[in-house]
Amino acid sequence: MRSVRICLLIPQSGAAGLWAPSAEACGRLAVDEINRIYGILRRPVELRIVNAGETGASAGRAARDAIEIDGVDGIVGMLPSFARDFVARASRGRVPFIYTPQFEGRSTPDVLATGETAEELLAPAIQWLSESRHARRYFLCGNDYVWPRSSLQIARALIGRFGGTVTGEYYLPVGQHDFDEMLDRIKVTHSDVVLPYFLGGDCIAFNRAFCAAGLSSRVLRFSSAIDETVAYGLDVDETENLYATSSYYASIRSRNNGAFLERYHMAFGDSPPPVNAFGESCYEGIYSLAALIEEAASLDARKLTRLYGRTFQQRTARGDQAQSVVGSRHPIYLAKVDGYDFSIITRR
Repeated sequence: MRSVRICLLIPQSGAAGLWAPSAEACGRLAVDEINRIYGILRRPVELRIVNAGETGASAGRAARDAIEIDGVDGIVGMLPSFARDFVARASRGRVPFIYTPQFEGRSTPDVLATGETAEELLAPAIQWLSESRHARRYFLCGNDYVWPRSSLQIARALIGRFGGTVTGEYYLPVGQHDFDEMLDRIKVTHSDVVLPYFLGGDCIAFNRAFCAAGLSSRVLRFSSAIDETVAYGLDVDETENLYATSSYYASIRSRNNGAFLERYHMAFGDSPPPVNAFGESCYEGIYSLAALIEEAASLDARKLTRLYGRTFQQRTARGDQAQSVVGSRHPIYLAKVDGYDFSIITRR
C-alpha cells in the first residue's frame, strides 16, 4: 500500500519567501504527528515541499508538476492570492487544494480556504482604533494585487462605518521599494493611522522607510500583514506605534498553544524558524486535508471537493476543533508590537 503524498506548495524566494522556513517546519511537524498516530486512511504520509516561485504562473506549473510527475494526492498551499487561481486551475478535478493563509475573502468553489478573511481581521481592529485611540483619518497603501486592494476596499467600508475617513490610497508593484512619493502623501494628509498591506519582505522595507521618514512617533500603523517574521526584520525602535491583528500569535497564552510550541521546539531545537500565523496555517492546512480524506474515506478528488465547507474534526495549534468553514473559526487577536513581542490587547 503506497503512502499518501501531500504537496506543501510555498514560495521559497521573493517577497513571500521569508515565511518558507516556518511554513516548512510547521508542515513537517504536522506530518510527523499524523504518522506517529495513525497516518491517513491507515497509510503513511509523505510530504513533498515544492517551491511555488514568485509568480502565479510559476505556482501553477509547480502544482501541475507535483500532480503529474510526483503523483501527489493533495496540495496545501501557503502562497499569495495572485497565485491561488493558477494552482486551482492546475488541481481542478484532479486533487484537493487547501489554501491556508489569511485572504481577502473570495475564492473559487474548488478551493478550500482555511484562513481568516479580511473583514474578520479588520473589523475588530478598526473599531478599537476608532473607540480607544479616537482615530478618524486613515491612509491605505500596499502592493498592487488582489489581496491588498480587496482587503483595503473592505477597510474603506469599515472605516466609514465607524465614523472615519480615508485620506489617501497608494499601491506599488510587488518587489518595488520606492516609497518616497507614498510617504510624502502620508505626511501631507495628517493621517491618524496608516494601513500598510505589503507582502513579506516588502512589508519590512515599507516599515523601515516609514520610520526613517520620521512618521512612527506621530502616526499609528495597523495591519494584519505584520507578524513575528516581519517584526524580526525590523529594529526595535521601528515598531513604535505599530499594531497588528491575527488569529494566531506565538505569544497567545493557552494550554493548547503551549503544548504546540513545546512540540515545535522539541522537533526543531532552541532556535527554529519563528512561529507565526502564516507558518502555523500550514500545520492546520495539512490536518484539514487529513480530516477531509478521512471523512470521505477516499483520495478521489470528486468525493473530497463535495465535502468543502462541511464541518469535521480538525487539529490546530489551539487544540482539536470541529471546523472547516471559512472564517468564524478562531478568535481574532489585536496586538501591539513592542520590540519583538506581540502584546495582546483585545480578543474577539
